[in-house]
Amino acid sequence: MSLGWDDFFASHANTFLEQGYEVGRIALEHKRIYRILTTHGELLGEVTGKLRYEAAGREDYPAVGDWVVISPRPEEKKASIHAILPRRSKFSRKAAGVSVEEQIVATNVDTVFLVNALNNDFNLRRLERYLILAWESGANPVIVLSKADLCDDLEAKLAEVEAVAVGVPVHAISSELGMGLDALQPYLGSGKTVALLGSSGVGKSTLINSLSGQTRQLVQDVREGDDRGRHTTTHRELFQLPGGGLMIDTPGMRELQLWDAEEGIRDAFDDVEKLAAQCRFYDCQHAKEPGCAVRQAIEDGRLEQARFDSYRKLQRELAHLARKEDARLRSAEKDKWKKITMGMRNSGKPKR
Repeated sequence: MSLGWDDFFASHANTFLEQGYEVGRIALEHKRIYRILTTHGELLGEVTGKLRYEAAGREDYPAVGDWVVISPRPEEKKASIHAILPRRSKFSRKAAGVSVEEQIVATNVDTVFLVNALNNDFNLRRLERYLILAWESGANPVIVLSKADLCDDLEAKLAEVEAVAVGVPVHAISSELGMGLDALQPYLGSGKTVALLGSSGVGKSTLINSLSGQTRQLVQDVREGDDRGRHTTTHRELFQLPGGGLMIDTPGMRELQLWDAEEGIRDAFDDVEKLAAQCRFYDCQHAKEPGCAVRQAIEDGRLEQARFDSYRKLQRELAHLARKEDARLRSAEKDKWKKITMGMRNSGKPKR
């Protein structure tokens, strides 16, 4: 089996395999029905009652990219999912809405293509958010600037992106013209998994079609007047590419709220963090304190005010989420022990 299977997953699967179970990789999820890639071909899977009972939240269910332990029924083209193997990487965001819940976008990804169009949808602040979550995921971020054929000031845009993504590879492409696609091939080697992330209309589906050499995803034109894309992809799905690589396409995200991204902020804003470390006071708030290296860098033009404002805004957002998450975890822990206590009481009752 290929599909990205390696020694990391094999080491965690050995015990299950010795018991007669098999493994597969989640390619598609739809209302708790999963399409699984296996040695028997594609099977439709459902989680077992035991796995469902033990799940504390959405993050404990399979996600696209996961390797799962299964009991296959090839004659029925179905399988039962018993367990999820440990995830090597996990791209998560806060689920849309007011609830505090993790939504896993993709797992076991080697490289994340952060796709940003070079037309009117170009947005550095959104790109910063994607970078934070990409660094936090454990995968390697790569910035793909699409629709380069529609950009009149390409060099200026590249400079802007490189200023907020220090050390991250940046590639300008045009899927329509086939421009720059060769530079993406090294990330798509056999067994390697790439996830495409970006807002609607940035050209993710067109890029998949170009890299796969066939129409795998439908493509719609952007709206007239504002260059904003219509939602073409409506679900997350893992595709196999001709060269043996794998790609996960994702829907354009209306909301991209942070989730457990403290480390990701430090990586994405490494320039600001390094400046803050040079301040005279370790608890400097970068306001009016003497010896503030951050304020000095802004005055000197070495740091843009807009980037620093974005940094502070994202820090506040993460702190607010952490407070809400603490309350949710306390509630979940209480519910778990209540369930255990009820189970113990029921087990002690005499059978009739």
